[in-house]
Amino acid sequence: MSESPFPRDPEAPAPEAPAPDPAEPPRPPAYTPGSVQPRLNRPLHERYPQIRPTSGYGDPRIRHTGPGPGAGVEQEPERSAKLTARLALALSVVVGQLWGLTIVVNEWMSGDTGTAWWGAGFLVLSFLVVLGLWLLDPKDR
Repeated sequence: MSESPFPRDPEAPAPEAPAPDPAEPPRPPAYTPGSVQPRLNRPLHERYPQIRPTSGYGDPRIRHTGPGPGAGVEQEPERSAKLTARLALALSVVVGQLWGLTIVVNEWMSGDTGTAWWGAGFLVLSFLVVLGLWLLDPKDR
C-alpha cells in the first residue's frame, strides 16, 4: 500500500511525470467525468481508501449502531410546552362542545326551544374560542 490514503492537494505542484510518447495516441480517461475538478472524478475506492468492503459490519472501530447522542430530544421545549397547553385547552373546549350538544339536543327534543337556542349560542361561542386559539400564533401551523 504505497499510495497515501489522502488525496493530493490540488494547489500543490504536480509531481514530475515522464513525458508522453508522441507516437502513442492519447488515451481517454478511465472514468466518466461528473465534475469540473478531476480529483473528484476518481472512483470511490480511490477517493476514500479508508472505506473497505467490510466497513460497517466488520469494522472494529464501529461499536454502536443507531442514532447518536441527543437524537429524539426536543430541541425547542418552550414551543412544545406552548403547543401542549394550546392542545389541552382546545381539547377541553371540544369536550365542552360535545357536552353542550348533548344538552341542546335533549332540550330541543323535550320541546324547550328557548334553552336549546341558548345552548346553540354556547356552541357557536365555543367554536369562536377554538378559532381564536388557531389564529393566535400563525407561525406554528
